[in-house]
Amino acid sequence: MSEQNKDLHPLTKAVRIQTPRSFQMEHSTPLFVTSSFTFEAADDMRGAFADENDDNIYSRFSNPNVDEFVEKMVALEGAEAGFAAATGMAAVFGSMFALLKQGDHLLCCSSVFGSTFTIVTKFLPKYGIACTLVPANDKAAWENAVQPNTKMIYLETPTNPQLEIIDLAWAGAFAAKHNIILNVDNCFATPLLQNPIAYGAHLVVHSATKWIDGQGRVLGGVVVGRADLIKEIYLFCRNTGPSLSPFNAWVLSKSLETLDVRMQRHCENALKVATALEANNKISWVKYPFLPSHPQYQIAINQMKAGGGIVCFELKGGIESGKAFLNSLKMLSMTANLGDTRSIASHPASTTHSKLSEAERQSVGITPGLIRISVGLEFVDDIINDITQALENC
Repeated sequence: MSEQNKDLHPLTKAVRIQTPRSFQMEHSTPLFVTSSFTFEAADDMRGAFADENDDNIYSRFSNPNVDEFVEKMVALEGAEAGFAAATGMAAVFGSMFALLKQGDHLLCCSSVFGSTFTIVTKFLPKYGIACTLVPANDKAAWENAVQPNTKMIYLETPTNPQLEIIDLAWAGAFAAKHNIILNVDNCFATPLLQNPIAYGAHLVVHSATKWIDGQGRVLGGVVVGRADLIKEIYLFCRNTGPSLSPFNAWVLSKSLETLDVRMQRHCENALKVATALEANNKISWVKYPFLPSHPQYQIAINQMKAGGGIVCFELKGGIESGKAFLNSLKMLSMTANLGDTRSIASHPASTTHSKLSEAERQSVGITPGLIRISVGLEFVDDIINDITQALENC
């Protein structure tokens, strides 16, 4: 980071951090679409491989576009260092496998993204790493699940897709008490709405594919946090290869310049959608972190600046109602993504969590009639009207 950027607000840094300008004096960072980098002398190349300098060697290791994106994310999250990966799940995987070994134990929130659930329940055990799933807000269960070999806590808040809120101040104190690495997936909140590191998290993971990109264009992931932990993650990922492409990094870095204004509109629209749906007689309940009816409302308003762009609700008619609702939508998109400018509806029980058994779905809060809405940037009345008319057919 240049000296002139050091004292700026993180939101300004997300706009102004940039790779050094070339002799062309470009205003927007150029693309560095190259697999490798050259050296003027053999000793320069030797020094790069010996880690005596920060010269670029190979884009699997580092790339100016990727470095710019990471530097912005580090600034926004208040972290010491970071590493960007090809996808959000590559970041999740790297943050675990780089730091855990055979014989270690992971404590994981039971309500997590479907692919994360698969990693911790089906793949970690193959490598001799045990995992205990714990309900999001059962503090006694978290305490009772700690073992002498517990090395990491992994959680989401808000959780996907049930929007449970975990008290980050409690989680930070819990991790410190037991000397355990606290790894927080901050995808739903983004660094604009909450900063887990401020509450004691050691690592923060994002699927940059979602709100950070914000337009459903590219895949990407990033993990930021304590420098010594990031170094281990970097070395693991540098050798296993889940690197972010320069083009995707360029897109994501440019997207961070508008993240603040986009999230303001997403949150504003989402609260209006959630409020409008609370009285609908086709729905059993509505969850949104900034609705007073949310079970962890007080925690949410204490640690988040706004409620985010996701609203979920339970249809009274179960799984068939979920399918009927999706088929009746006229404007909202049906897609597996979220965090887009366009509003998206999904039915987790028949899509993202369909490969889980019914018992597994119930354990992570995926009920048959659960609908997740990623609220976009359209005129909010149009979003509400489309959802309302679709509910009439459930």
